Order: sequence, then structure tokens, then C-alpha cells
Amino acid sequence: MLKKIFTGLLLLLALLIVAALAAYLYYWRPALAPINPPAATAFSPQVVDKGRILAGMGNCAACHTAKGGAEYAGGHGLATPFGTIYATNITPDPQTGIGRWSLAAFQRAMREGVGRDGAHLYPVFPYTHFNMVSDADLTALYAYFMTRPPVYAVAPANSVPFPLNLRPLQAGWKLLYFKPASFQLDAAQGLDWNRGRYLAEGLAHCAACHTPRNALGAEVANSAYLGASIDHWYAPALTSANTAPLPWTQAELYAFLRTGATALHGVAAGPMSAVVHEGMDASPDADIRALSVYFAGVAAAEQRQVDTDTVVKAGIQRSRRVSLVDNDRGASLYVAACASCHSNSNGQPVALRPELSLNSAVSAPDPANLIQVILHGIGKDEAMPGVLMPGFAAALTDNDVAQLAAYLRRSRSHQPAWTNLEAAVARARAAAPASGSAAK
Repeated sequence: MLKKIFTGLLLLLALLIVAALAAYLYYWRPALAPINPPAATAFSPQVVDKGRILAGMGNCAACHTAKGGAEYAGGHGLATPFGTIYATNITPDPQTGIGRWSLAAFQRAMREGVGRDGAHLYPVFPYTHFNMVSDADLTALYAYFMTRPPVYAVAPANSVPFPLNLRPLQAGWKLLYFKPASFQLDAAQGLDWNRGRYLAEGLAHCAACHTPRNALGAEVANSAYLGASIDHWYAPALTSANTAPLPWTQAELYAFLRTGATALHGVAAGPMSAVVHEGMDASPDADIRALSVYFAGVAAAEQRQVDTDTVVKAGIQRSRRVSLVDNDRGASLYVAACASCHSNSNGQPVALRPELSLNSAVSAPDPANLIQVILHGIGKDEAMPGVLMPGFAAALTDNDVAQLAAYLRRSRSHQPAWTNLEAAVARARAAAPASGSAAK
């Protein structure tokens, strides 16, 4: 019996080795010849500027710039379940950057996840989305990056353990989860919808944060935009599964992506603030409107029949009824720390002081965003620039924050209670201010 089991295991191992070898051979790519770094004058100013705007839409600086480091010089650590992977230098430095990369090498990396040397890139680099980007846009991005100041900077070594650090294994991952494809227009939809989908599913790679992932780090099939936890934040569902009391309409989405705040949902803080204010800030209104058209369709906003005035009035009435019965510690904390700003006495919600009964963070299935804001507040450069909220990490214990969050959840939403809140607060407090993408 043991001999049969042993033989079966050997056969399975042999099959896995053969499959891995077949995947590697299928996805094997040669090294591409290096070039002499082109002069900045080789690219037209118009194309370079287009690339600048596209790089903002892709939020490239967020990953490829280390804290305190030169822009695009790499070194920023991206935490994954498999270890920390450090973003590379994409300035035109010929030794440590992409100065010797041809346009063909750049396009191959973006579309296939293969470096100039032929090595497979880890899928933390979202080539699974960038393969949708057009030739013209990739050319503009290349022009922009090749005209940045070259910076000599070597990224730290990744902490991915053996054997997961073997690049050929990425070929097996691609065989399972990567299907190269180009963007195709949907003739049944309008131009704005198609433009929005092109940006969202391509360069902006919105699903990379807003879609749950499986044990091997791939986006779960048929679960696009259903929401996911990432870097101690929660990137909410962008579909009709979103639990916000009011639907994300085209107008609300546009306001959020353009200004970072909406009176009926809340504000962009933390990593999503960077997407809005450092990434999409340079994007033309037409592209922001296209994204709002597309995601309003994804959320089926028009199909949700909701009387906005009724929901708003009911929410404000709930906010005015602060219950201090049974020595409710959460309610007491709310009165002491929150009510002066978040109680809307005029009967109308305002973006600068969000009505918490409408706030997406309070109604979300994961308490991460609310906890982060209570602990760390909102900086003057987040949400709506010039307006800030203080953090209470120094003033409140983990239990205090948990009780405040629990009180807001039961008094400001109709969603089920969060569980294990104090442990969640402890994890958030122990983590550095998070980076990733999450809308509040």
C-alpha cells in the first residue's frame, strides 16, 4: 500500500515538473538587445505630455517611488503574502533603470510581464491589465519615462523565499491566470462607456485593488470589482454588491474621482486620496467622466430605485438621536470626539463634514477604513485639500476605537455588526500608515 502511495506521489511530482517545464518553454522569451539611451529631444513635447497624463492615470509613481526617494527611481516595497517585492527603477538610468530599453522591450514588459533580459516579472506588476493599453498610449508612456531625469538607484532585494523566487515559476502562473488580450470596443455601449472601460480595465487597473484574489495572488475569476482587503484598508465593491445606503451614481462617481469627496458617500483618504489627487489630478474631465459612466454601469446605479431625500433625512435623524443608555462607551466617545463636526444641524449633508449614516466606510463589510480614519485622521492634502480631521491613535485605546466603531455601525447603518473589532484595531495600529488603494 505504501509503495503504491509513494509511486503515485512520484508520478504526481513528475507530472508537475513536466507541466512546469512545458509552461516555461511555452512562455520562454529571449533577451532583447540593449540600446543607447535616446536623447530627450528624440520625443515630441506633445507625446511626452500625453505620457505624463497617462502615467498619472496609472498611478505609476505610487509604486515606483520610495518614500523620500527620487520619483520613479524604485525601491518602494510592496507587501504580498509571498514576501516583499520592491518596485524597480523606471528612470532612464542606463545601469539601474530602463535607459537601455527599447520601445519594444518596454511594450513587452507592459503587455507580457517580461523584462528586457527575458526574465518573467512578478504579477504584482499589473501587466495582466496593462496588456489592454494601446500602442499609441504605450509609446507616449515610453517617451515620458525616457525623458525623466536618470537616477542611479538599485532596488533592495526581494524577500520572496525559495523556491517562489525562481522566475521560471512565473511561467506556470501565467499559464494558469494570464490570457494576453487587446482592448475591444463594445458596439452596444457608447463612446464614454468604452473609454471608461479602456481606462479602468487597462492603465488605471482598478480591479487590481477592488477584486478579491486567490491563494496564488490572482484575481478571482468572475469576481471583478467585488471588493477586497489590501494593506490594512478595504477597497470596496464597485458593483451593485456595494453596501452604501445610496447608489454610486455617475454624478457621485465623477465628484469623488475629480475632487476626492462627495456629500452622499464620504471622502477619499489614505491610498485612494493619492489616486485622486496625485494620479488622476492631471487627467482631463472627459476621462474622469468616462470612468464615472463606466462604473455607474458596473454598479447598476440606474437600476437601484432609491429615494435619496428619504434616505438622507432618515440618516440625519438617526445621527441626532445619540443614545447614552446602559453606559454606552461608544456613544460617549462619539459625543466627545465626533459629534461637533459630524452632526449636521442644518438637515443637509456636506462633503467637508460627512454624514456618517451615509458614509461608505460605516456601511462597508470590513471595518478597516473606518478604523484607519479614527486612528490616523485625514491629512490636509487628502480628501479635499486644506480640510483635515485629527487622528485619535494617541488619545484612544484599542478598546475605545473598537467601541466607537461598533456604536457607529449599529447606530448609523442597517448592516450586521462587525466582529473581532479590537483585534482589527490592534493590527491597524501596529501597521504603518497603509499604502494601496481603498475608497472610504
